Amino acid sequence: MSNRHLSRSVTLQALFEWDFNQSLVDAKKKNTESLSEIIGRNLKEFAPGMSDSAFVESLTKGIVAKKSELDDIIQKAAPEWPIDKISVVDRNVLRIGLYELIFADRTEVPAKVAINEAIELAKTFGGENSGKFVNGVLGAVYKELGEPGKDAEPRKKKPAEVPYEQMPIQNLGGAVIWAKDGADIYMAFVHDIFGHWTLSKGKIPEGDVRQGTVNKVKEEIGLDVEITDDLGANEYIANDPEKGKIRKQVHYFLAKSKYTDLALAKKPGLDDAKWFKLADILELNFYDDILPIVTKAVQLVANR
Repeated sequence: MSNRHLSRSVTLQALFEWDFNQSLVDAKKKNTESLSEIIGRNLKEFAPGMSDSAFVESLTKGIVAKKSELDDIIQKAAPEWPIDKISVVDRNVLRIGLYELIFADRTEVPAKVAINEAIELAKTFGGENSGKFVNGVLGAVYKELGEPGKDAEPRKKKPAEVPYEQMPIQNLGGAVIWAKDGADIYMAFVHDIFGHWTLSKGKIPEGDVRQGTVNKVKEEIGLDVEITDDLGANEYIANDPEKGKIRKQVHYFLAKSKYTDLALAKKPGLDDAKWFKLADILELNFYDDILPIVTKAVQLVANR
């Protein structure tokens, strides 16, 4: 992942938190953390040692300063979507893309780069249709601006990508955790800063993936678990700052635990961990690739 792409990712996380905090202010709840403090904390958590921190601060504060203008443009480009009805992730991705499209130095950030970067952020952090939505709004604004840079000479081609078969593989293990408390069945999930409930998981060193998953659950939420079922696996391609594109292979298990307090470790990207009754679980906001795993786990536990 390039420094600038990582910087935009950190900017999005800071804007997401700032936007959420504004709703708390509007609801007259206490909020004393400044934008600079939010930026600093997100830099420390998600990009420690990054050399381009000034870009993050300049971009984030520039977007907040131009928020009213940016939101007006969003409303004109997507009139059927009131700004408060657009998801927090999508509207802040749009603010980033529009700010760079309209206010950034085009010698540093060409229009197409601004649009493509925003679309990638939407695909990574948003929902299933976020990429298309952001592409549509930014594409409409781009046309209104006269398609700047349309005829510019293409940049030099990137070096050939490593073939899929030769990409490094990183193993991860995750678990749907369940427990009984009297007659009630519960499942434990962790919550990320983008509003989704997901599974406790992490990188597994070479060796026994089952034991590695047990260790990760203990490390992340403080539970001693026993794996009872194999829920399957999936694979996705991710960008590693040092290795480039890697294949992340995640193996999922169903694991039983005692119904006891959860202790969420301090980990970038996670902000909560809770138990939920079985009947309430499928109403939670899960990522699309996690929902089938959770559904299978619920069916297995319900049939015991």
